[in-house]
Amino acid sequence: MLHSHLTTLHSIALILQLLGRDSDDSAQSLLAGSGIRLADLQHPDMRITTAQEMRVCANARVRCQALGLILGRRMHVSSYGLFGYTLLSSATLGDALQLALEYPALLGTYFQLSLQREGDTVWLQADGYRDLPELATFNVEFCLTSMKLVCDDLLGQRLPLCGLRVRHAAPDYLAEYHASFPCPQQFEASSNAFGFPASWLEQPLPLADPVTHRDMRERCLQLNREFVQRQALITRCRQLLGTQLVTPPGLDELAQRLNCSPRSLRRHLSHAGSSYQKLLDELRFERARQLLEQQELPIQQIAEIMGYSETASFRHAFQRWSGMSPSRFRS
Repeated sequence: MLHSHLTTLHSIALILQLLGRDSDDSAQSLLAGSGIRLADLQHPDMRITTAQEMRVCANARVRCQALGLILGRRMHVSSYGLFGYTLLSSATLGDALQLALEYPALLGTYFQLSLQREGDTVWLQADGYRDLPELATFNVEFCLTSMKLVCDDLLGQRLPLCGLRVRHAAPDYLAEYHASFPCPQQFEASSNAFGFPASWLEQPLPLADPVTHRDMRERCLQLNREFVQRQALITRCRQLLGTQLVTPPGLDELAQRLNCSPRSLRRHLSHAGSSYQKLLDELRFERARQLLEQQELPIQQIAEIMGYSETASFRHAFQRWSGMSPSRFRS
């Protein structure tokens, strides 16, 4: 699994701080179509889907094309919670980066990260992107910039760079690139990566603590194991519900198909920050959104496909999911 299907509200909160401070209307427009409400930001333990996160990022990038770079420069190592502090207690930068590569799910990355050595230079490479193609440039910029900031935080000083390579063409906001990557830059390259002297992999970290690191690494191992297990359950639930959105199985029947009790299923979903109804709403919202974005079918016919006998009921449900009407979402 390259990234989590469920994620936190951290990046959403940062986007609203950057672009939605003027008014509630401004913030609401950033959240439009995501199903996330302003009130949700008061619950830091709440989980959202990566599809919801990317919807807000797409809204925000309309206002600020350089959002990936600007946002990445604010994703400090502390943003990653327990995992971030485990990285900080590593012995060297190389040890911390190897640990980060071991647990991509805890990083929440959309990429397969790797370290590639070329002579005296090491390249931290981000490839294997498999999400929305229209947000590929944003996600490359966000990933590389945030990982560069993590390295700076771990070292307690700026990591000197040898170069930057990205697959996309040079954008109009090159000044932001120079702010994030003060080094030679190559666009339309064969990979996405930033390079630094290999000797820095041996650089001791100022907050290294072997006892703390050993204990926290064990906790990260447990967290990752639980995370992967819960995500596997979420994925299986989504698969079963997704094939029967019009007449979905109830919680009891779903639990039976998963060979567990309804109580156990409810508990596992709760620990993953979700619920039976939330999963069902997410799937229905995703399906309705796909149909609306195709611009082919009238809303009345989409309502019928979704299993609603009355168009008004579908409009009400879509308003609840996304915070806007189907017609406004389509426009």
